[in-house]
Amino acid sequence: MKTTLALLFAFSTFITQAAEPLFRFGALADCQYCKQTSAVRKYSQSPKKLTACVAQYNKLNLAFVVHLGDFIDRDFESFDVVSPIFAKLKAPRYHVLGNHDFSVADDKKALVPKRMGLKNRYYDFAHQGWRFIVIDGNDVSLYAYPKNDPRTQAASAFHRRLKAGTPTWNGGVGSKQLAWIESKLKAATKAKERVMLFCHFPVYPANIHNLWNAEAVTTLLAKYPCVAAYLNGHNHAGNYGEKHGTHYLTLNGMVDTPTSAYSVVEVHKDHLEIKGFGRQKNRTMKLAR
Repeated sequence: MKTTLALLFAFSTFITQAAEPLFRFGALADCQYCKQTSAVRKYSQSPKKLTACVAQYNKLNLAFVVHLGDFIDRDFESFDVVSPIFAKLKAPRYHVLGNHDFSVADDKKALVPKRMGLKNRYYDFAHQGWRFIVIDGNDVSLYAYPKNDPRTQAASAFHRRLKAGTPTWNGGVGSKQLAWIESKLKAATKAKERVMLFCHFPVYPANIHNLWNAEAVTTLLAKYPCVAAYLNGHNHAGNYGEKHGTHYLTLNGMVDTPTSAYSVVEVHKDHLEIKGFGRQKNRTMKLAR
């Protein structure tokens, strides 16, 4: 009898340990605060929802928390309201730049990254055998730089070459950044790291919200088996697709709902588990390689 109980206890312990992730992190998108509100977007409710989100995250053992862009909706002063709330996180916190984060006066646009605590507009970091690559999808855009800036003029020329009707509120990843991304993928491959990318803009499946040069990004990622997933915001309704063994997940926007939307991502050896809160749905994504 004792032997049977011991075996049962050992088996139970094994199952519990097997179910434990390697680590967890928090991920949310499109807090998008400003003083105004509308019938669809509850801009002014975002501080309350973000406060509840941070309180929930602080109850958990998280490796880090990442906000996937559009921290504010407009006005540089909006950062003064939501940044102190996000700063209450116990876990390390990261920001991804979104299009609305640059909906500020021209003389404030260059100050946005620093105001969000960023030393660089795109960057990477590592945790437990994973490399996280943070992309700036506003690199080529009509809104991230002052109106008369040469980069705005270059983006205008880029946009004119795209399909008619391509939204001006999306952006693209420039050639220099694409080369940087590839250098990080090569380094991750050499180090035998798995890779997850964070961006504000989706790249797959085909959608009106996608990066201007989404295909260039997916083509690059397909070359590297180390790439496991790509997480983004921007399309508040959420989306999902799988291509060449890479999971492309668009998180629901926090701003659109009277409840909330955020998630905890559990990283396992063979799969990713999305634990959703509010209107963010749960999802299991098996790692193909």
